[in-house]
Amino acid sequence: MSLLELDGVDAAYGRARVLHDVSLAVSRGERVAILGRNGVGKTTVVNTCLGLAALKKGHVAFGGKRVGTIRTFSAARAGLSVVPQGRRIVPGLTVRENLHLGAAPNRKGPWTVEAVFGLFPILRERAETPGTAMSGGQQQMLAIGRALMANPDLLILDEPSEGLAPVVVDELGDNLVKLADAGTSILLIEQNFGLVRKVAERYYVLSKGAVVEAGQLAGLSMESLKKHVAV
Repeated sequence: MSLLELDGVDAAYGRARVLHDVSLAVSRGERVAILGRNGVGKTTVVNTCLGLAALKKGHVAFGGKRVGTIRTFSAARAGLSVVPQGRRIVPGLTVRENLHLGAAPNRKGPWTVEAVFGLFPILRERAETPGTAMSGGQQQMLAIGRALMANPDLLILDEPSEGLAPVVVDELGDNLVKLADAGTSILLIEQNFGLVRKVAERYYVLSKGAVVEAGQLAGLSMESLKKHVAV
C-alpha cells in the first residue's frame, strides 16, 4: 500500500497552472526521489500536499486515505514531516528550542531530543546556541532533527543539498540512509544526482510540471538523466 500517493494531479498558484497530470507514490519503507531542474514544479508537489498550492484535478492520499490536501497544521499529526527548502530555522531560538518546535502531540516513536543528538552529535555540542548562528550544514541537520521530532512515517526533504559543501552533502546522504534503514520513508526532492543515487531506490523526473521519466535507480548512470537534471 502506498503511504503517499498523487493520482492525476493538476495544481496551480492562482491562475498559473504548475503541475499537469502528476502521478507518483511512496510506499512504506521506500526511498524515492523527485529530480528536475529549477522551476519544473518539484516544490509544488510538496505545496500541493500541504494545501499551499491549489489542487485543481486528481487526488492526494496519505496512509491509504484520500485526503485532498494535508494541511500544514495537521501534517505532523498525520505522520508527514517536511524539511523545507532554505531550512527555515527560527531566529532567536536555540538549537534545543528549535527541535522542540517540531514535536507533534500524540505522535509516539523513537525520536526525542536525545535521539536527535545521537544522530547529529554536533547539535548536542551546540544545543544552547542560536540555531541561525550555526553553519549551513549544521542548520540542515537541525532542520532534519526538528522534522524527526514529530516521529513521521514519511519525511520529505526539499533540496537539502542546496548551499552545502560536497563533504557535508556526503555526510547528509549517510544520515538519510540511516533514517531509512530505521524505518522512516523518504521522499527526496533534489537536483544533486550524487545524493539521489546514494539515498534513493526509485526516482521520478519532472519537466514543465509533468512526470517525464520514472524507474529504479539501480544501475542508472548520470548520463541517462542529464538531459532532465541539472547537477
